[in-house]
Amino acid sequence: MPPADVPDRNLALELVRVTEAAALAAGRWVGMGDKEAADQAAVDGMHAVLHTIHMDGIVVIGEGEKDEAPMLANGEQVGDGSKPHVDIAVDPLEGTTLCAKGMPNALAVIALAERGAMFDPGPIVYMEKMAGGDEVADLLDLDRPIAETIELVAERRGTDVRDVMVVVLDRPRHEEGIKAIRAAGARVRLISDGDVAGALLSVSPRTPATLLWGIGGTPEGVISAAGIKCMGGAMIGRLWPRDDDERKAAVDAGYDVDRVLTHDDLVKGDDAFFSATGVTDGDVLQGVRYQGARGASTESLVMRTRSGTVRRIHSRHDREKLRSLTGYKMG
Repeated sequence: MPPADVPDRNLALELVRVTEAAALAAGRWVGMGDKEAADQAAVDGMHAVLHTIHMDGIVVIGEGEKDEAPMLANGEQVGDGSKPHVDIAVDPLEGTTLCAKGMPNALAVIALAERGAMFDPGPIVYMEKMAGGDEVADLLDLDRPIAETIELVAERRGTDVRDVMVVVLDRPRHEEGIKAIRAAGARVRLISDGDVAGALLSVSPRTPATLLWGIGGTPEGVISAAGIKCMGGAMIGRLWPRDDDERKAAVDAGYDVDRVLTHDDLVKGDDAFFSATGVTDGDVLQGVRYQGARGASTESLVMRTRSGTVRRIHSRHDREKLRSLTGYKMG
C-alpha cells in the first residue's frame, strides 16, 4: 500500500472519542434489563462520532449484515472519506447482557488496521481460542489437552499449578474442559459474556488471569487479536463450525477450518489500533460515572501496535457540550 494511504498518526487517540461516546450512551441503560436498547444506544453514540474521524474506513466486523443492521453493519463506510483507507472492527457494546444486568466488564470497543489487514470470518460464527501473556506464548496449543498446557504454563512461570487461573465462557460446551482444568489443580474464572474483555484479562499484568480458553465468537476473536497485538501476548484460534452445513459453507468459500490462526493472521501488519472504554466496572476498566446534571467520567484503554504504547485515559465530559457538537444525546 502506498505510504500516503496507510495510517501515519496515532488514530487510537481519535478512536477513543468513539468508544467514549458509545459508553456514555450505553451507560444510561446499565441495570435496566433491556440489552437491545442498550446496544442500540451504544451503536448510535458510536455512529455519531465515527464519521468525524479523518479516514476512509470499511466496517469488516460490525453489528451484522448491512441489510439487517441499522448502523455499523458489515460493509458500511465510515469516517469522513479522507485517507488513510482502513479496516474497522467494532463492538459498540461488548457484553449487552452484562450491561442490562449491571454486571462487570461491559465495554465499548473498536479496532482499526490498514485496508485488507483484518480477517473476514465469513460464515463461521464461532472459533476455538486460547490467549496468554508473552512468557507463555509458545505454549499455546489447541490440540494439546488443556491440563497439560496448564502444567507447562505453571512450570514456565515458576509457580504452583494452583496459581494458574483460566478465563472461560460459562457455556455447556465447556463443561468437560472446566472439569479438566480444575482436576489439574488450576482455577477457573467463569465469565457469562464478553470474551474480548476475557482476552484482555489473560494478557494484562493487572489481573490474576493467566489464560483464556474455550469457544467464543469469531468477530470477537478478531477484535481481541487487535488488542493483544497492541498490549502484548499471544492468541491462537481455529474456526469452529456449528454443524455440517456451516462447515460446508466455509469450505465452499475457501476457508481452511482446520488451520490454527495466530493473532498475526487475524490482524495482519504492525500498525493496528485499539480503543476500549468501560461501560460497567470491571477488572480491566472502570465504568461510566455520571456526575450531576451534565458531568460524566470514563476510563479507556488506548493502544497502538507500532509503538507498543498502552495508554489508560481518564476523561471528564460535559454532556451538554458533547450534545451540541455531535447532535446526539450521550447519557
